Amino acid sequence: MMTSSTASTTTPTKHPFERRVDDVKPSKTDINFVIMDYLINEGYPSAAKKFALEANIQPTEDVASIQERVEIRNAIHAGDIQSAIEKINELGSQILDGNAPLHFALLRLQLVELIRTCTSSPNGDITPALTFATTQLAPRAPTNPAFLEDLERTMALLIFPPDNLAPSLAALLDPNLRKSVANSVNEAILVNQGARREARIRNIVRLRTWAEQKARESKKDLPVKLYLGLDLEGEENGSAGAGTSATSGPLQQDTLMLENDGNDENEST
Repeated sequence: MMTSSTASTTTPTKHPFERRVDDVKPSKTDINFVIMDYLINEGYPSAAKKFALEANIQPTEDVASIQERVEIRNAIHAGDIQSAIEKINELGSQILDGNAPLHFALLRLQLVELIRTCTSSPNGDITPALTFATTQLAPRAPTNPAFLEDLERTMALLIFPPDNLAPSLAALLDPNLRKSVANSVNEAILVNQGARREARIRNIVRLRTWAEQKARESKKDLPVKLYLGLDLEGEENGSAGAGTSATSGPLQQDTLMLENDGNDENEST
């Protein structure tokens, strides 16, 4: 005798908290403002221009003025630190003159790039790296214990083989160091221009994470995991659907990164 079974089609019951969230209808204008603020602050002029057209809003800043920050960011990401420093000084010499830690971080990164180049081959010439460290970094190192420690750790890259570095040294050659310095430079330029040093979405995500932490500490009834409702949370490949707005990519990924860090996307409809 044959038996048949049918799969359950019962829709899972939502947690009460999730139902309350569904009842909240955020303002489309507010959402568009936060997205545009992010694109301008983080330096995505093309996406900002496209989003402004799609959302029928006016950018809060001349999109063309973002390009200078984009060029500096791209130069740092490419390891062309000298070009980045020159472009920063063109915007205003006070940006680095008044921020010794940032200036040192850029020079240290420039030294890292020189060391990366000279150690890429067995018989590489380390003279350029030594000369740069002596003339640019050594005079600054005694002014701050952290500077001296950073310089000593960076010079250790010349001693140990690149394929057998301690984690603290390997981190200096990781592309994430370029990104970190580029973010600090972007913030410094924004402050110099009288703008916010970071996009509002970053504060919002940090506030959300803090609120969730406090609620759980107070034993509030919450779901095991609170999602932001972003495509990447349910799609491991990170691909967006056909209806995704111009902000796909940078805002979505950065927002998830902020959440994962415990602190760079919603669709515009």
